[in-house]
Amino acid sequence: MPPSAAESPDIKPVKPSWGDTLKVYLEPATLRMLALGFSAGLPLLLVLGTLSFRLREAGVDRSTIGYLSWVGLAYAFKWVWAPLVDRLPLPGLTPWLGLRRSWLLLAQIAIMAGLAGMAFNDPRLSLEPVVWCALAVAFGSATQDIALDAFRIESAGTERQAALAAAYQTGYRLAMIWAGAGVLWIAARAEVAPAVGAALAGNAYQNAAWQTAYLVMAASMGVGVLVVLISPEPQRHALPPAKNISEWLQGALVAPFADFIRRYRWQAGLILALIAVYRISDVVMGIMANPFYVDMGYTKDEVAAVTKIYGVLMTLLGAFVGGVLSMRLGVMRVLMLGAVLSAASNLLFAWLGTRGHDVSALIFVISADNLASGIASAAFIAYLSSLTNVNYSATQYALFSSMMLLLPKWLAGFSGRYVDAYGYSHFFTATAWLGLPVLLLVWLAARAAQRGGAGEPGGGGGYEGG
Repeated sequence: MPPSAAESPDIKPVKPSWGDTLKVYLEPATLRMLALGFSAGLPLLLVLGTLSFRLREAGVDRSTIGYLSWVGLAYAFKWVWAPLVDRLPLPGLTPWLGLRRSWLLLAQIAIMAGLAGMAFNDPRLSLEPVVWCALAVAFGSATQDIALDAFRIESAGTERQAALAAAYQTGYRLAMIWAGAGVLWIAARAEVAPAVGAALAGNAYQNAAWQTAYLVMAASMGVGVLVVLISPEPQRHALPPAKNISEWLQGALVAPFADFIRRYRWQAGLILALIAVYRISDVVMGIMANPFYVDMGYTKDEVAAVTKIYGVLMTLLGAFVGGVLSMRLGVMRVLMLGAVLSAASNLLFAWLGTRGHDVSALIFVISADNLASGIASAAFIAYLSSLTNVNYSATQYALFSSMMLLLPKWLAGFSGRYVDAYGYSHFFTATAWLGLPVLLLVWLAARAAQRGGAGEPGGGGGYEGG
C-alpha cells in the first residue's frame, strides 16, 4: 500500500516492546472499546444464529430459515446511509453528545425496541412480525456499527488500531456468546415442564421462555448506552463547511469513495476483492450451525454450557493472540493464518456431523472454531481500519465491512436448501472449500503491499514473506 504522508518508505518502523504492547490493553480507549464491542456484537446472533435455533425449535423448515438470514443483508448495504451517519448531525442529540455518540445512542435505542418486539411475537402464530422486528434490529445494529467503527478509528492513531480492534473483537465475541449461549441458558431456565401429551409429541418449543430471554438481551444493550453516555467524543479532523447542498453531497457521498480509489489506484480492486471474500467460509456456514445442533439432538443447556465455558476462553485467547501477533508480526501474516484456520474449522463441523450426539466432540469443535474466528477477526478489523482515511472513517469503513458481508450473506440464504439436498457434512465441507480463493488474495495483497513500499497497510509492522 502507498505510505502515508508522515512516513518514508526507507525507514523501517520500530516495533514496540512486549511491555508497551501489553500496556495498550489497559488504556481507557481500549477498555471503552471492549464495552462498546459488546454492544456491537449483541444484536447479530439475535437476528441470525440464535433466531435460527428458535425458529427451528418452533418447527420452521430449514429452507425458510436460510432465506430469513437475508435479514443480515442490512449489514451489507449500510454503506448506503453511512455518509449520513458520517456527516449529518441529529437535532437535540448531537449538540449534547457529539456526532459519533448521538448516532450510537439512537441506534442502540432502535435495537432495544426491536428486540422487545421479537420477544413479544410468537413465530408459530405469525412469522411476519418477528421478521419485521428482526429487520429493525438489523438496521439499528448496522447503524451502530457505522458510528462505532468511526468512533474507534478516531479514538487512536494507527499504531494502536490493532489493540483497539482486539479489544473490540473481544467484547464483540463475548456479546455473541451471551447472545448465543446466554439466550439458550436463559430460555432453558425459563421453561416450565411440558404437559405429557406435548412431551410425547416432541413439542419442546415454549414461546414464553424465549420471550424472557429476548427481553434480557434488550436490557443488556444498556451496557453500550452507559458507555456512550460517559465516554468523551473523539476529536475529529475539521472539514471545511459546505457552501451549498451540492457541495455537501459531494463531500458526503462522492469524496469518501473517490479518496479510496485515488490512494490505492490499481490495488483498490484487489483490496475490495479480498474484503468481499475473507469471511465467506464462516458467514455461509454460520447460519446453519444452530439448526445443526437442534437436528443432532443437542439441548439448549448443552449448547449453552459448551459455548459459555469453552467458547469464552477460546474467544478471549483468539482475539488477544490475533491483536498481539498483528502488532508484532504485521497484519498480513495474521490475515493469512486466520484464513487457513477459518476454513479448517469448518471441516471440523463436517467431522462432528459423523459423530452423532457427542458432547466431547462438540466441545472440541466449538473451541477450535472460536479460537480461529477470534484470530482472524482481530487481524481483519485492524486491516480494514488501516485502509481508511480519518476524514471519511465512517463511510469508508462501512463500505469495507458491507462488502465483507454482501456475497457471503447472499450465499448463506441458500444454505438451508443445500443442507436439505446434500446433508450437513457435505455442506460444511463445501464452505471450507470456499476459503481457498481467500488464501490467494491475501498472498497477492501482501505482495502488492511490498511493491507499494509501505510493507503493511497503515504503516504497520511489515510483511516479509514470499
